[in-house]
Amino acid sequence: MAGTRKPVVEVRRSQRRRRTVSAYRDGERVVVLIPDQFSRAEESEWVDRMLARLAAREGRLARSDAELLARATRLIGLYLPEHMSAAAPASVRWVTNQNGRWGSCTPADRTIRISHRIQDMPDWVIDYVLLHELAHLIVPSHNAEFWSLVARYPRSERARGYLEGVAATAAVP
Repeated sequence: MAGTRKPVVEVRRSQRRRRTVSAYRDGERVVVLIPDQFSRAEESEWVDRMLARLAAREGRLARSDAELLARATRLIGLYLPEHMSAAAPASVRWVTNQNGRWGSCTPADRTIRISHRIQDMPDWVIDYVLLHELAHLIVPSHNAEFWSLVARYPRSERARGYLEGVAATAAVP
């Protein structure tokens, strides 16, 4: 990115660490944890790699409402083309107040809200949740017609399994 400064990086070497490398942001600084036996060249390579990973993760977290609406429009064209106007939402936005569900839809005002908790999940999971909510604009209930619309998404079963796994893991103390 032009004009973007490289963050201050603190490298912490550990004698206990053998192969793993990790990084996290601590305020304006990035801390990279590496094995003590890494050479300076390996250290440099891993610092660059971990900065790229952090940037990619933070890019996913910074997904915008506009991107979400564009994604919804693309999904309608791919999986609900005969319902272009019926499935078109008035708004689609990320929200931070949904902790009990992945997304919600209000057919009366055609609004869709997607929980911020899925922002860093794989794109195909986000697409599933979004298509699920778009299908509610066509069929408000969870009847057979609704599920047949959702089933048009090729990864629907896989995404449902992923979300069930995340929910089950969150419930484990």
